[in-house]
Amino acid sequence: MSQSTLADFMKEYKQKIEQKLRFYISSLDSPPVLKEAMDYSLQAGGKRIRPVLLFAAINSFGKDPERGMDAAAALEMIHTYSLIHDDLPSMDDDDLRRGKPTNHKVYGEANAILAGDALLTYAFQIIAQSPDLSEKEKVAIIEQLAKAAGPEGMVAGQVADMEGEKKALTLEELEAVHRNKTGRLIAFSVRAGALIGGATEAELAVFEKYAYHIGIAFQIQDDILDIVGSEEKLGKRVGSDIANHKNTYPALLTVRGAREKLKEHVDQAIEELNRLDIETALLKDIALMIATRDS
Repeated sequence: MSQSTLADFMKEYKQKIEQKLRFYISSLDSPPVLKEAMDYSLQAGGKRIRPVLLFAAINSFGKDPERGMDAAAALEMIHTYSLIHDDLPSMDDDDLRRGKPTNHKVYGEANAILAGDALLTYAFQIIAQSPDLSEKEKVAIIEQLAKAAGPEGMVAGQVADMEGEKKALTLEELEAVHRNKTGRLIAFSVRAGALIGGATEAELAVFEKYAYHIGIAFQIQDDILDIVGSEEKLGKRVGSDIANHKNTYPALLTVRGAREKLKEHVDQAIEELNRLDIETALLKDIALMIATRDS
């Protein structure tokens, strides 16, 4: 599949998920400042890589990607809540996110925290009420999303990341941090899409290995961009990892070594997909795009 086809797919489903997110926030019977704060961060931009991965996984089975729209919306809400909280003064203390002032800079810390809380809980309501998913699919997706985002997943990774500051981690320890902090929601994207697409257990196992490798690749590229990236393109400060004494792949391996490790993970992700007898060109192109993105 050509890069232009991937670009078309991403453009189409990015627009669709953003329309869905706007609809969900607008339909809330909530205080206006809460709705505004939730919507502010949800619509701040970004490539929507996690929802696109979910749609692409469904597409690989020849099914309609829009069956996963509610799961994708919930996923993006949880990802956005994590960004709002990560940016808080008690966490990473960032002033910019995707080129705009962070949520707490606009709405204050209390409203930012509550907007994040609201996005987190609303996400599960959306899945539970979805008319497009079977009851069995809802239960499986809710369970896996909670596990990916919670104390055994993303939150665990965030804690480990903070505890690792000003300590020298091994490569194995660093990968364990990011497998949870970044990788678990990416893995959920792929697994949920495969489930909705009707994957067998054997196919799910391959998808999970693919997701593991692109999750690590995504974080490695993030770390590299924090050193060599453009603040204008990234929409946030560069050099913050060094300033915050964070463990990163370039710090551990050098930028060149990190790029080599990035290529290894992308190659392994594509190798996993080659085991499948379904259409995986989109997913392969997404793996390559993750490794070459500049924002």
